[in-house]
Amino acid sequence: MSLRPPFLQTFLNQAENAFGRCATSDASRRSISSAFKALDAEKQSSKRDAARLPVCDVWLSQALDLQALPDRLRILAEAFLAIEPQVHWRTRSGDQANASATFEAGHANAMIVGPGGIEPRTDVWIGASLLAPNVRYPDHTHPPEETYLVLSAGEFSQNDGDWFAPGIGGSFYNPPGILHAMRSGPAPLFAFWLLRAQEA
Repeated sequence: MSLRPPFLQTFLNQAENAFGRCATSDASRRSISSAFKALDAEKQSSKRDAARLPVCDVWLSQALDLQALPDRLRILAEAFLAIEPQVHWRTRSGDQANASATFEAGHANAMIVGPGGIEPRTDVWIGASLLAPNVRYPDHTHPPEETYLVLSAGEFSQNDGDWFAPGIGGSFYNPPGILHAMRSGPAPLFAFWLLRAQEA
């Protein structure tokens, strides 16, 4: 008997397909393949209460503009919206160096799989970030390697380098420990992220 709810498995199937098709580097492809292979070993789903933040009520539907997405991403976005009522959205805690003044009320993060997610686990983290317009996410770093899949306009930076705009369907890889950040412009930003961590 599966430990994973069907709605979550559907999302993960679509995420594996979209992340794999959009990956642009060997490092991304290796990390994605390793993460989804690890997800074959299901964990018990969490009973944690879902929670939504005001920024989601205002900006999520605009950030996830289904009409603007190509088919493979629209299917992923629809699968996410189907599980979104089960998600616990939260704000970032800790260091907020270089964040905009609009950051606190203008962002939300959702852990789908990983610590505090619908399926709690330590080896793979899949989640999403939403930024309202004109919000800069703080510079941050973490040990696990990470692949982003972007479903909106928005800009990103690595190691204090120039800002770059992946575009809708853009994907890029963050090596372990790299400093990185993101920011929205006049439109909201929405991106999925996948972290391949070592099992605790």
